[in-house]
Amino acid sequence: MTPSTISALSPLDGRYAARLAPLRPLMSEQGYMHKRVQVEICWFIALSDAGFSEFKPLSPGARTYLLGLVKNFSEADAMAIKEIEKTTNHDVKAVEYWVKSKFEARPELKAASEFVHFACTSEDINNTSHALQLKGGRDQVILPALDALIAKLRQMAHAYAQVPMLSRTHGQTASPTTVGKEVANVVVRLAAAREKVAGVPLMGKMNGAVGNYNAHLSAWPDFDWEAFSRKVVETPEPLGLGLVFQPYSIQIEPHDYMAELFDAVARANTILTDWSRDMWGYISLGYFKQRLREGEIGSSTMPHKVNPIDFENAEGNLGLANALLRHLSEKLPISRWQRDLTDSTVLRNMGVALGYAALAYHSMGIGLAKLELNEEALAADLDGAWEVLAEPIQTVMRRFGVQGAYEKLKEVTRGKTVRAEDLHRLIRSLEIPQAEKDRLLAMTPASYIGKAAELAKRA
Repeated sequence: MTPSTISALSPLDGRYAARLAPLRPLMSEQGYMHKRVQVEICWFIALSDAGFSEFKPLSPGARTYLLGLVKNFSEADAMAIKEIEKTTNHDVKAVEYWVKSKFEARPELKAASEFVHFACTSEDINNTSHALQLKGGRDQVILPALDALIAKLRQMAHAYAQVPMLSRTHGQTASPTTVGKEVANVVVRLAAAREKVAGVPLMGKMNGAVGNYNAHLSAWPDFDWEAFSRKVVETPEPLGLGLVFQPYSIQIEPHDYMAELFDAVARANTILTDWSRDMWGYISLGYFKQRLREGEIGSSTMPHKVNPIDFENAEGNLGLANALLRHLSEKLPISRWQRDLTDSTVLRNMGVALGYAALAYHSMGIGLAKLELNEEALAADLDGAWEVLAEPIQTVMRRFGVQGAYEKLKEVTRGKTVRAEDLHRLIRSLEIPQAEKDRLLAMTPASYIGKAAELAKRA
């Protein structure tokens, strides 16, 4: 059967395949193979420069050719490795054999072919490849998507900084805010979460079967293999891996940094889940309209509907992403004794977890771009909620020592439809300075916004 998006088992490679095109070359199996080839080549070139008499430094032409294998790695190359794996039944060995096969027509490289994968355990290649995959996925897809959302939300926060909005605490009318301030709250939270994602060090180890350089030292006992491994891991690409060196491990890198990264992404996702639900509610209240798209249908039976589908899609996919991210962060740092294989199949789902997150960010971006503020609905809501001014009135009463301030306002407002004249009657009866009475009488729900506008503009 010819593969197609409509027959894909996962919606990430089916219905939503086009939206995830930037992530696929990085986090797919082909992406994994590509990074494995990169690690094998970097290690091989570094060995040639280590000063061993048995492996002289490679010629400039050989180096260019080897780096070209990495730079030009293609789907056909990945399929060739899969073909080798049918015989080896070992994916890393298949990569090693594929690299060696590329040496056949080059005597200089063929003579040194036994230094491919020299002293390495499979996990030396795998753990660094996973880190490189995450580096690409984070830096090229996840962070740019979060940055785009933060930029859009910041724009909204500033644009709507002074547009008053009725708050709802516990679902009930509460002290007014502004639309921009509520968006600014999300901007500040999401920006902080984004920095946590960006700040996680991506680590790699190259220390052999159980982390002690056993095989390395059997070949060259007096060579500083730890310093050599650190150099390969930390040297910037393309001659190194550009990662942070992990000096202590069992056969596998401990994966603690992975857990930290996945938890950080999940935290950003939780903030966006909160915002998705709030936006759903604001659309329901009529605070925002959604721009219509020609030919789009909201309901199969109710022609009037324009559903908040983008925020619902975002919420659903954020939930899927976090379910996977949390399993990854809880499972990966656990390995029986010096190695068990339970991490291997789980790690292959890193791209799925990040894929659902990227899909959610895309949906969120579409939803935000379709919004139009409905200032009439916001104003009408505020004008019907004069009871929220009970707070400033009783606070001023307290300032001037009026006894029972809270109780007086409770009697006038609680459980009642409060009108402006009800509050004004109370204000005029108060024994407070006339200037304060005048200030309270001039106050409306729409003007009672505190520092909301200033805070929104500062975000």
